Amino acid sequence: MPIQYYIFLSLALFCIGVVGVLTRRNAIIIFMCVELMLNACNLLLVAFSKMHNGVAYAADKTSMVGIDGQIFVFFIMVVAAAEVSVGLAIIVMMYRNTHSIDVNFLNRLKN
Repeated sequence: MPIQYYIFLSLALFCIGVVGVLTRRNAIIIFMCVELMLNACNLLLVAFSKMHNGVAYAADKTSMVGIDGQIFVFFIMVVAAAEVSVGLAIIVMMYRNTHSIDVNFLNRLKN
């Protein structure tokens, strides 16, 4: 598959995530949209890594060049897992205190 298909898919996923973050008020949906944007970046990183690896492999069959992006994706996924656990803990504590997960309600708590 050409790299353009991966770029368009990643761009579409990222735009859906941005629109979701900007338009939604539910904290869980905002959190899922942030994760969607993170996964769109991961998809693009893997696609470019695979493309670069294919070019290097065509030149030299024993080359391991181009797998750096996939290693970065692994570490990004580890950080995302930690982010999910902390973010869900914050959302649960917010619900316990306010009985709502509406983000606009949190702005009223400042005053």
